[in-house]
Amino acid sequence: MALNLNTANTLVGKTKWTYQDVTWMLSLFGTAVGAGVLFLPIKAGAGGFWPLVILALIAAPMTWFAHKSLARFVLSAKNSQADITDTVEEHFGKTGANVITFAYFFAIYPIVLIYGVGITNTVDSFMVNQLEMVSMPRWLLSGILVLGMTAGVVFGKDLMLKATSALVYPLVFILLALSVYLILEWNTSMMSVSPDWSAMPVVIWLAIPVIVFSFNHSPVISQFSKSQRLQYGEVAIQKTDNITGGAALMLMGFVMFFVFSVVLSLSPQQLAEAKAQNISVLSYLANVHQSPMISLLGPLVAFAAITSSYFGHFLGAQEGLVGLVKSRSNLPVTVVEKASLGFIVVTTWIVAIINPSILGMIETMGAPMIAAILFLMPVFAMNKVPAMAKYKTSLPAQIFTVICGLAAMTSVVYSAV
Repeated sequence: MALNLNTANTLVGKTKWTYQDVTWMLSLFGTAVGAGVLFLPIKAGAGGFWPLVILALIAAPMTWFAHKSLARFVLSAKNSQADITDTVEEHFGKTGANVITFAYFFAIYPIVLIYGVGITNTVDSFMVNQLEMVSMPRWLLSGILVLGMTAGVVFGKDLMLKATSALVYPLVFILLALSVYLILEWNTSMMSVSPDWSAMPVVIWLAIPVIVFSFNHSPVISQFSKSQRLQYGEVAIQKTDNITGGAALMLMGFVMFFVFSVVLSLSPQQLAEAKAQNISVLSYLANVHQSPMISLLGPLVAFAAITSSYFGHFLGAQEGLVGLVKSRSNLPVTVVEKASLGFIVVTTWIVAIINPSILGMIETMGAPMIAAILFLMPVFAMNKVPAMAKYKTSLPAQIFTVICGLAAMTSVVYSAV
């Protein structure tokens, strides 16, 4: 009995919050807070105030259930050193691993294209509106920016990764400061729009992909889960549940405060203008506000957020493409790496010149693949893979997660029709 009590006390002690848990929670939070947040107010606020309230209420459970399930999926591997790729191969075989790798590449690659367009529009808007310069030819400006950011990745990878990690928290602080500052600009124009309750479900449905994209921190879940398992063993499941839950609550509180503050400081017509101009909400605020702080800080924060996000996603996209080509050819690795680098740079440059809708790309290319891996795959594994039996979440959580995942994927079809 004494041994059992000691064991129980040890388990309870291990599940208590520690400084390391807080650090991990901040890391998950920081991974999610990137350039996607800068476009979220434009889409989330497009349907009016009340759909935004509903989106805010479902954002935390949607984010937590999905990331908690993915963490449990990684924990289910036999090998304690296994990452998500190893776990997929163990549960679904090599064919399944190839399918997931393919899906993972197409979840990350479109984000690189999105940031190519975003950085071009941000700099062009800053040059024209803040510096009062004439626009450069788009092919030249986009080429300089894409090649410049890629050169930073290729020739200074370690430095860039350290720089982007260091940028996260200043960016978060500045966005929080802007959210508080904009309270002085709040108005009732958004709330004065009479809600169309019959169209409410469709409005929320079409906004879910942008929520998925903006709150996504799945790239770090694999390493996070592996670290928790190595440190806590059988108790890791409680640790990952608690930490992912804390990160989801932080994201809901911080990001949705930013979204509400921006939306309430603008009118529905201004949000529509920002969407039509295909720029981030910070660039738009800089163009319409008289405040020197916002005029200068807005574009600089947007530039830093997009650039820092570009570095990490570029590396992930190249790694995924190299993996796909290597598994299907006998070409030397150096050739594959150079070819994949050239392919991503050229296609990003072409898309930046074409200038498609950023929100449209998020909805049709970025979010659906993220949803398939993050929302649907873990729930499918819970019900089909014996090793996942003890890692099952509750049935209501599974149903809610699947509904959100399917909503993010099917909204593409609705938008196209």
